[in-house]
Amino acid sequence: MDLIKIGKFISQKRKEQSLTQLALAEKLGITDRAVSKWENGKSLPDAAIMLELCDLLKITVNDLLRGEVVSMEKYNEKTEKLLIELVKQKEEADKRLLSLEVVIGIISSLFLFSMVFVASFVEMQDLIRIALIVFGFLVFIVGIAYAIRIEQVAGYYECKKCGHKYIPTYNSVLWSMHMGRTRYMKCPHCGEKSWQKKVIGK
Repeated sequence: MDLIKIGKFISQKRKEQSLTQLALAEKLGITDRAVSKWENGKSLPDAAIMLELCDLLKITVNDLLRGEVVSMEKYNEKTEKLLIELVKQKEEADKRLLSLEVVIGIISSLFLFSMVFVASFVEMQDLIRIALIVFGFLVFIVGIAYAIRIEQVAGYYECKKCGHKYIPTYNSVLWSMHMGRTRYMKCPHCGEKSWQKKVIGK
């Protein structure tokens, strides 16, 4: 997805509707800085306002994401290509998230061990010693909770019984038995429990 191309397209369509960045921003209930970021290719419009933006600019969401007005003859072909591109981008983003999950887990664990080590072997007041250990556990718990959240939303779990791929609830991931990224959970499709592997694509 070419953010620069999309940005120039938004700018062009905004001007065609005789709207300033500020006027467009006010209609969308956002700041003109956000519009400026879109037009400079630094970010995409948020999904929550994308339909309203397209309505104001008299374009379709497909036009917006392509950075050009798509003719009806090529609409289906370009939509299909766009969907494939979006799926690939999601898969790449999920891979990066799962790598981040490992980093967060390692850093959280190392932080906890270092706090316990310092509290155990360095002379200090008992109150400070307890505070270090508690702080280490708090950072560890927050880090692991965030890592589990990443594991929940990145990619899918595949039911061993029926092959259904889905994103489970946070509680299902948190409380399930697991070996690495394979978890023993109930499939929402067939209702059977099995060891379900984490997979990236659907």
